Amino acid sequence: MNDTNEMQLGNRSLDWIDDTVVMVDQTKLPGELTTLRIDTVDDMVAAIKRLSVRGAPAIGVAGAFGVAVAVRAHGTSGPELDSAIAALAHARPTAVNLAKMVERVTPLASQGFDVVLAEAMAIRDEELAASIAMGNLGADLIAELCGDQPVTAMTICNTGGLATVERGTALAVIQTLHERGQLTEALPCETRPLLQGARLTTWELQRMGAPHRLIVDSAGPALLSRGHAQVVLTGADRVAANGDSANKIGTFSLALAARYAGVPFLIVAPESTVDAATASGADIEIEDRGSEEVVAFGERATAPDGTDTLNPAFDVTPAELITAIVTDKRVVRHDQGQTLATHPA
Repeated sequence: MNDTNEMQLGNRSLDWIDDTVVMVDQTKLPGELTTLRIDTVDDMVAAIKRLSVRGAPAIGVAGAFGVAVAVRAHGTSGPELDSAIAALAHARPTAVNLAKMVERVTPLASQGFDVVLAEAMAIRDEELAASIAMGNLGADLIAELCGDQPVTAMTICNTGGLATVERGTALAVIQTLHERGQLTEALPCETRPLLQGARLTTWELQRMGAPHRLIVDSAGPALLSRGHAQVVLTGADRVAANGDSANKIGTFSLALAARYAGVPFLIVAPESTVDAATASGADIEIEDRGSEEVVAFGERATAPDGTDTLNPAFDVTPAELITAIVTDKRVVRHDQGQTLATHPA
């Protein structure tokens, strides 16, 4: 671990520091807070694939920084640059931010490294501002839906600063509720198979001093049915034009349970995650991450050798199960008949 990089990062999960990309290695948390220096495209692609950096907004920023790294290494044009940019854009398929941000900065490559880096920095700054806005809009909506009394909020996966550079999406709303004195507690799901809720969300909740209790994934629906939470908050890796939303596997189950229990179910994601080019959830490619994550827990086997698996990393929650979508620019109330099309940003 580079202590200087850690201090310079502050509360950010990744940034451009000392002429290179520096990021928290999320695979080491919660046991070890360590940083990675990324100065090649191969290293950036590997970091994205192994989830050292993860979360749709964060990997969008990482992809943009990756293009700057590519231009510095390969110049302003040519097959090597094209190959490097393609590798970045396709490192993970489901989250729209990665390809979108790579595509945003790529046309600037002909103008040189400094111009590309400046645009990547602008993307970083936009995500930082978006996290603050989502926290405020989401907390205001919860007060409208649930009244002014403190609420217990259930969430899944990790949607904090680790997923967005700083503060987060759904977890930014929880942080804002906590700061306003409107949070009773958070109930993060552990989020199998890689335990992003247990490893990362609880780590962030501890750092912000927010009361919380960790629950196993399968307990979420039962706890909702028994009134243990007044709102469910999740992020999204891609929001389709019709409002269908792809997020960590297990989100759909919580949406179904929330509908049964009469609990508001809110998607919180920046405008950069809304994909007008994807008509519906049926058109979203769902990443399957293979057997290794399912048949073992760390280095310990939990299933017999040769066990086949089906390991979708995401599911799609249909728009009709979503009470509202909160972005940094707007609140779209599905429960009032609003849509992304009728309420543009």
